[in-house]
Amino acid sequence: MPDLRRRQFITLLGGAAVAWPLAARAQQAAMPVMGYLSAASPESVSHRMAVFREGLAQTGYLEGQNVAIEYRWAEGHYGRLPEMAAELVRRQVAVIVAIPIPAALAAKAATATIPIVFSVGTDPVKLGLVANLARPGGNATGVSFFIAELGAKQLGLLRELVPAASRIGLLVNPNNLNAEAVAKDVTAAASTIGVKIDIIQASDSREIEAAFATLVRNRVDAFLVGADPFFIDRRLQLATLATRHAIPAVYFRREFTEAGGLMSYGTSSTEEHRQLGVYTGRILKGAKPADLPVVQSTKFEFVINLPTARAIGLDVPPTLLAGADEVIE
Repeated sequence: MPDLRRRQFITLLGGAAVAWPLAARAQQAAMPVMGYLSAASPESVSHRMAVFREGLAQTGYLEGQNVAIEYRWAEGHYGRLPEMAAELVRRQVAVIVAIPIPAALAAKAATATIPIVFSVGTDPVKLGLVANLARPGGNATGVSFFIAELGAKQLGLLRELVPAASRIGLLVNPNNLNAEAVAKDVTAAASTIGVKIDIIQASDSREIEAAFATLVRNRVDAFLVGADPFFIDRRLQLATLATRHAIPAVYFRREFTEAGGLMSYGTSSTEEHRQLGVYTGRILKGAKPADLPVVQSTKFEFVINLPTARAIGLDVPPTLLAGADEVIE
């Protein structure tokens, strides 16, 4: 009898050894897969991705443990986004995170059923992404930060830094749907203070070089860079050229000042991406995008790079320094 019990125990143990890998594979197969569709490159948003993962973790999701992420990076080539969105739909991901406007529109065009969490710099109602901000009503929700309206504030900062400025350049990417709204906002603000705006377009590195040649030829006193992920990818090139030609500039993200740009004023990308992570986690848990209000970003950051100011021969007024959220020494 003891031998019989021993054989039964060994049989049970052997069965468990087989069952454990099967159970592990079943658990792995059940892991939800989400898509991350970005118009930028992974290098340009690495710190924001860390914050996004923090937001996911707040809802109990850890990449590689209980959620998998399929990444698609357009790296400034917006024409790639529709096919990338279609790939994620064919992959049958549980949710698509789409940043910014071109990615959000591509995702929305690709699916009416898979949940979408977006981040856009204008009114998502006007874009057709949601029915209204409080109750989106469809398969999309996310964060809006109305970045076009920041142009007037950025222009004011430039005038405070360079009071004598009478001609200011505005660099926009013509491939971005925000370009027209940004140009309109900045031009309207400039007319109230008697400043002339030169609108210059660039959608690749060569055109950025040409844009600076135009800025120098037009003898602009300063310039603004319009919001666009392509420009974030080229932030080092922009900051380097601005310093080389000693043209004061204001940018829309702190990444530019960290790369050597003079000033930046814009919404906090940290808060934006944390909220994207939280919303993505809530949808993975079963929440419906139609019931999650679009979050309007209200936290702004003003950063000044003092070494850059010294390099181009500018003294930053004490009032500007006092108003900065961060001064890079």
